[in-house]
Parts: sequence; structure tokens; C-alpha cells
Amino acid sequence: MIRSTPFYTQLAHVLISMICLFYLAIIGQTVMAPLLFALLFSMLLLPFANFLERKLKMSRSLSSVVVLLTLIIIISGIVLLLLSQLSALTSDLPAFKQQLLIATTEIQDWVSRTFHINNTEQISYINSAATEALSKGTTIVGHTLLSVSSLMLFLVFIFLYTFFILLHRRLLLKFIISLFKDEHTIIVYDVVNQIQYIVKKYITGLFLQMVIVSILACTAFEIIGIKYAFLLGLITGIFNIIPYIGIFTALLLSTLITFATMGATGVLFVLIAIVVIHLVDANYIMPKIVGSKVKINTLAALLGLVVGELVWGIEGMFLSIPVIAIFKVIFDRVENLKPWGLVLGEDEDPSPKTNVIVDDEIAN
Repeated sequence: MIRSTPFYTQLAHVLISMICLFYLAIIGQTVMAPLLFALLFSMLLLPFANFLERKLKMSRSLSSVVVLLTLIIIISGIVLLLLSQLSALTSDLPAFKQQLLIATTEIQDWVSRTFHINNTEQISYINSAATEALSKGTTIVGHTLLSVSSLMLFLVFIFLYTFFILLHRRLLLKFIISLFKDEHTIIVYDVVNQIQYIVKKYITGLFLQMVIVSILACTAFEIIGIKYAFLLGLITGIFNIIPYIGIFTALLLSTLITFATMGATGVLFVLIAIVVIHLVDANYIMPKIVGSKVKINTLAALLGLVVGELVWGIEGMFLSIPVIAIFKVIFDRVENLKPWGLVLGEDEDPSPKTNVIVDDEIAN
């Protein structure tokens, strides 16, 4: 007679496994974070690499180099576009300073009338705060330089990992298949195929969302008459990729720059424009373009964002949704883990099962 494992024992196993996974994720962030980003990029670039190898008869190493250079060119193009716009912004720093001085004077007069604090006392408070800020300036500059150098090193490791994953993808697939019994080979192929499909569609959807939001923001800012409409629209589209936090960061930057160039009236129109764009994005663009690619309910997505931020910060927020999607694909195809896949998915009627089709892009 086969004795089933008690529920509390199974629950203990699950909880211990989750604790171990989170602990390994925290202590291994330096290695795992760029590796996961590289895995996502390699899945996105895999069709391009297969096209170069099959149609243009390139070797695997040459196709891996070409797709990696393509990725670097795209990322560098976006960064250079932002820097070119920011360089134009720095030329107007004297005008920003003049606008801020006028605004500061108006605020001082308002504080003096409302709270009966004369301008001399206000200036004293400002000078003391400025002195304290300057005393910490060296530390802030040092941390900034350290952050920039860490970011550059992080990108270098992402590019290197992406190249080697594409170069050795056949070996990695054989390793994954060898971990399971022969009768599970078709299921493993199906899981790898679905993971590659979902990741590719999710990243493509995020890119389309960024482009659409950028176009909407640039158009709205041009209609309003903002001086740096293209820059602010591009910032809004890029920051919007970061769930929840990104749109508020873009709103803060847009309002500050608009206030320095147009005053309070322009700020009001910018606030209205960004709120409307965010509503359109949250209720139509995100569900139709991105949400349709990854069938994850909003509760699981929100919990994933919070846990990702707690474990890895901003990097974890970027990775949380695709990682949850990967786990859901695995859970849905392992009998004992199907309840976990169910709780991560959307509340909808189950669709009829379809025949498993192995994508030859993964196997090559």
C-alpha cells in the first residue's frame, strides 16, 4: 500500500524550498541578476540567430557575435539619443536658474505672508541646509561614480552572458533534457518552447508599449508647447516600463523641467496629459499588448513586483514578471505543481488541451 505524504509535510517542503531560493537569490545577486537578463535577451535574439545560421549560412559563433552587436547598437542608440537631448537641456541651465530664482522669491513672499517668517530667517534656514548638503557632496559624488561604474560592469556581464548562452545553447538544452527521464523529453521540449515564446512576446510587447507611450507623450507635449517635448516624451515612455514607480518618476521629472521653462500653467497641462496617458496605457495598451502575452493575474504580478524590489531592487522589478511567467509554464506542466500554476494564472475557463508541437528553433 502506497502511503501519501501528509499535507503539512508537503507544505513544509515547499516553504523550505522557497526560503532557500530567496536566500540564494539574495546572496547570489551579483551573478544571477545579469545572468537572468542575459537569458531573456538570448531568448529574444534566438530567432534572429537561427535566421543568420539557416538563411545566411553563418557559423554559430559568428551569428552570436552579430546578434550581440545588434543588441549593443540598439541599447547604445537609445542612450545616445537621450544624451543628445540632455546636452541641449544643459544649454538652458542659466534660464532654469533664473526661473527657479523667481519661483523661490515668490515662495518666500508667500511663506512670509502666511507663516509670518521673514525672508532673513528663511535665508538662514536655506543656508544651513545648503551647508549641510555641501558637506555631504563628496560622499554623494563618490556613490554616484560607484553606481555608474557598477552599471557599466553589469552591462558588460549581461553582454558576455548573452553571447555565451547563444553560442552554447545546444549544449545547455542537452543538459536540461538529460536531467529528466526519456519519457519526459517531449514535455521538457514543450516547456522550453513555451518559455522562449512567452519571454520573446513579453519583451516585444514591452518595447511596443514604450514606443506607443513615447509617441503619445511627445504628441501631447508638442500640442501643449513644451520646449523639450521630445526629451520628456522619450523619458516618459522609457520610465513607463518600470511598473507603478516609473510613471511617477517621469511625472516628477516632466513637471520640474516644465516648471523651469513654462511656469505653473504648463505644469498643470503636463500633469493632465501624463495622467490621461497613464490611464490609456493601464486600461488599453498594457492589457492588449503586454498583458495578452503573459497570462498572470494582477495579484500575482503585484506581489512579484514587491518581492522583486525587496530582493533585487529595480532589477528585481524588471525581472519579476518574466520570471513568474517562466515558473507558471513549468507549474502548468508538472502534475504536482499545477495548483501553483493555477493561482498564478488568470481567472478564466480552462481551454482545451492542444497537441504538443516542438519548436525546432530551440533544438537547433
